[in-house]
Amino acid sequence: MKIKIATYNIHRAIGLDRRFRPQRIIDILTEIDANIVLLQEVDDGVPRSRELDLAKEISQACGYKYYAMGHNVSLKKGSYGNATLSKFPITIERNIDLTINNKKSRGCQHTTLSIQKKTKKVVLDVFNLHLGLSARERQKQAGLLFHSAEYQQLKSKNPCIIAGDFNDWRSLLRALFIEGLGFSCATDTKDAIAIKTFPSFAPRGGLDKVYYKGRLKLSKAYRYRKKIAKIASDHLPIVAEFEL
Repeated sequence: MKIKIATYNIHRAIGLDRRFRPQRIIDILTEIDANIVLLQEVDDGVPRSRELDLAKEISQACGYKYYAMGHNVSLKKGSYGNATLSKFPITIERNIDLTINNKKSRGCQHTTLSIQKKTKKVVLDVFNLHLGLSARERQKQAGLLFHSAEYQQLKSKNPCIIAGDFNDWRSLLRALFIEGLGFSCATDTKDAIAIKTFPSFAPRGGLDKVYYKGRLKLSKAYRYRKKIAKIASDHLPIVAEFEL
């Protein structure tokens, strides 16, 4: 069974032209047509994005029956965070607080998906995160994630994906994920080589990553780089295709 995953920091659907244009994000995601989409920097009820529930708007426009919103940052009006859109039922949704001391609020959304595969159901655990700007902060946030009840209670037989905006310019977390925890990385082929996604108009940094483990076989991973994506957000979307 083929599974396509996309992760995309949509920058609140405000493009590099400083215009709020959610339709551009919708058009990109519609063309990618992933089974599961992980979004970061998603507004909910914020004036700069017309007080829309962006997760709901995008999921409905793109034809995703299931979605979940994880609120990380509260503003004077509204909030923003990570959102997961899925063509498979979401049976569990939790938000893990990854905030370190007085740093900006950060979080990781954990969703459990139920996937019907011929005569049996497969459980897929998906973690959608947005990490901090400093290497030290990111190391601590990774520790919070892996020591969280949500991660500790995972069943080893279930496939698992951790993806999102890692802000990890030099892939410093790669050793922890791969050597320490047994993940594979779909987006980094070597320690310092990653699929570059930021900034979208001339990518220099591989900030957006997809890690996976369990019964998932990577077919390919790539960035979506059509003209519209170079202006729709400051990041490019990453797509990873698997056999489950």
